[in-house]
Amino acid sequence: MSNVKLFEPYTIKNVTLKNRIVMSPMCMYSSMNEDGTLQDWHYTHYTSRAVGQVGLIIVEATAVSPIGRISPYDLGIWSDDHLSGLTKLVNMVKTHGAKIGIQLGHAGRKAELKEEIVAPSAIAFNDRYQTPKEMTKQDILDTIEDFKQAAIRAKKAGFDVIEIHGAHGYLINQFLSPLSNKRTDEYGGSQENRYRFLKEIIDAIQSVWEGPLFVRVSAREYHPDGLDVEDYVAIARLLKQQGIDLIDVSSGAVVPAKINSFPGYQVPLADEIKHNANIATGAVGLITSPLHAEEILQNGRADLVFLARELLRDPYWPRTAAKELGVELQSPVQYERGWN
Repeated sequence: MSNVKLFEPYTIKNVTLKNRIVMSPMCMYSSMNEDGTLQDWHYTHYTSRAVGQVGLIIVEATAVSPIGRISPYDLGIWSDDHLSGLTKLVNMVKTHGAKIGIQLGHAGRKAELKEEIVAPSAIAFNDRYQTPKEMTKQDILDTIEDFKQAAIRAKKAGFDVIEIHGAHGYLINQFLSPLSNKRTDEYGGSQENRYRFLKEIIDAIQSVWEGPLFVRVSAREYHPDGLDVEDYVAIARLLKQQGIDLIDVSSGAVVPAKINSFPGYQVPLADEIKHNANIATGAVGLITSPLHAEEILQNGRADLVFLARELLRDPYWPRTAAKELGVELQSPVQYERGWN
């Protein structure tokens, strides 16, 4: 196949990815000491995909504060104690020619912890989750500062990209959605007010970070009173005005909902945001076939293809894709006898 886009380089600001294959951030729940530190598992897991020739690897949702963890076993970036492990991982991944990003997150009301948890409003996600404390103005300012300090650490560790986790019903998403944000102050009510928390996080990160900055969103909430893609086109325009480089377009998980998922079910959302907000997007969601990934790019429906579970099954998926699409992929020198 000539003019294969999947293996074309892609440049964002000062970072050039060698191809358009991205490892989507996926929680591993493997920080066994409950202190947020990297384990041997993480080094093996991420570096394997770099050896496999993935262009950009985004590390799982990494908590900006202890109460921002989804589980007690999440990675953390709230302390300088996390820096040595993160720096080691960055260096290992870059050695094999991949770029590396980190997803900064805060679980909000979806934190499954013993500690008191926080959210924009005191509404539990469902009967299984504890009811969060409604955040005070000081809590909000402290959390914005947590994101800023996390970005400083990400820069010190040498990450190429930062992604802000604004999806899947976690804290930023809770502020954006009218289903979870019932505040009556300047952080609730109108879309402008519900966007304010994310806006201020972006401003804080940009005060210390010059590199590529992505935001992951849930562009459909699967609820009649929730947000849908047209609302996220408007939000994407605001993100573009703020200098966000790419929107990683997912959906769901703000409230419990039935989601009819199938290969590429979220791609139309990435397509609509890309063209109606004039901003680069990443497509994600049950993308497994190389031909499907190539179709998304050839038809201009997104700029990057984010793979999740398929890269858990096949760390060397780029090789699989290259063979299917007729591209000669340079193998790691150690693997030449097996890959060629």
